[in-house]
Amino acid sequence: MKSILTNPYVSIQTRKRVLECYIEPIPVLMYGSEAWTITNKFKKTLEAIEMWFLRQMLKIPWTAKKTNERVLQEAQSKQSLSDKIRKRQATFFGHIMRQEKLENLIKTEMMTGRCYRGRPREKLTDGMAKWLGMGSVLAMLQKTKMRQEWRRLIANAMEQGT
Repeated sequence: MKSILTNPYVSIQTRKRVLECYIEPIPVLMYGSEAWTITNKFKKTLEAIEMWFLRQMLKIPWTAKKTNERVLQEAQSKQSLSDKIRKRQATFFGHIMRQEKLENLIKTEMMTGRCYRGRPREKLTDGMAKWLGMGSVLAMLQKTKMRQEWRRLIANAMEQGT
């Protein structure tokens, strides 16, 4: 794979497409990404992996003082890896919430039980509501029932890039 990604005779568009074909369907990287809770630390790790791939592809050494924005411009990248994961999460979340099953209760974590010590863990629903710019989780859950409006909400969040 490295010989293809670093070959100067292959255009950047082709190398980028090969990279996308390797990253997106790879079970190791994207498996179960619909259920991940993306924290700031995890988002930075994803961005570091993506930048490492792009710098390898463009043959930019790690000692070169190029910003990530400049690397993204050179690679002509439109969407980051974390944005792709967020979109997959939002579409899967809307799909699950439109069904009347037990998974809804598990995903929204409305079950009773013991509260553990320390700071509460960040929930998928809270992160999703924050990313979509919704005021509350309940308002977001009501939007999932209307499919077209939910898709529009996801598209707006993707355009804003938050």
